[in-house]
Amino acid sequence: MTENRTEGTDYYQSLRDEMVEHQIEARGVHDPRVLEAMRRIPRHLFVPEPNRPRAYEDMPLPAGEGQTISQPYIVAWMTDLLRLDGHETVLEIGTGTGYQTAVLGMLARKVYTMERLEPLAKSARRRLEKLGFKNIEVTVGDGSKGFPEHAPYHGLIVTAGSPQVPQVLVEQLAEGGRLVIPVGTSSMQMLTIVEKHGDIISSTEKGSCVFVPLVGKYGWRP
Repeated sequence: MTENRTEGTDYYQSLRDEMVEHQIEARGVHDPRVLEAMRRIPRHLFVPEPNRPRAYEDMPLPAGEGQTISQPYIVAWMTDLLRLDGHETVLEIGTGTGYQTAVLGMLARKVYTMERLEPLAKSARRRLEKLGFKNIEVTVGDGSKGFPEHAPYHGLIVTAGSPQVPQVLVEQLAEGGRLVIPVGTSSMQMLTIVEKHGDIISSTEKGSCVFVPLVGKYGWRP
């Protein structure tokens, strides 16, 4: 992965180091691989130009098309909950600007990501290609249906709030796989982990969060 900048490497690196120390590690994310990915991925390149000076602040930011880029801690937290070791095939629902995608791309063997809004998918694909990622495939489609063509997935992450856990996504999990998804109302969700072990499907709520709605057949209707 290469990095394009409008300011020096030390400037952006210092911002990322501070972000990881104060926003992420201090809140309990300690997986060294996740922390290293958060230190390396140039978040400012995934934030639309008007908000780029705020790229490393502890907040979500507008991503265009009525969507948002999650705050850094939420990206790290959700990634940490997947427990990736580098050998997994992962599906992301909700590409957005591609920032979460890039973090996953550093930590998994292969990442498939789905975005229902074509303008966002196209711009994310350009960013990820420019940064040199070869293990990420961006697709336009209804992410609430998953991506059965490449299932099963060892990790599945949904970056939009769903009214329930779509059964179709659970069915696309590999044995021992994990689904991380916000579930609840359109204004408040609980970040939920779904695990698959044989015929046993377990679900654990990890904490409250707020995401844009998951729009699609098995999410919120358009």
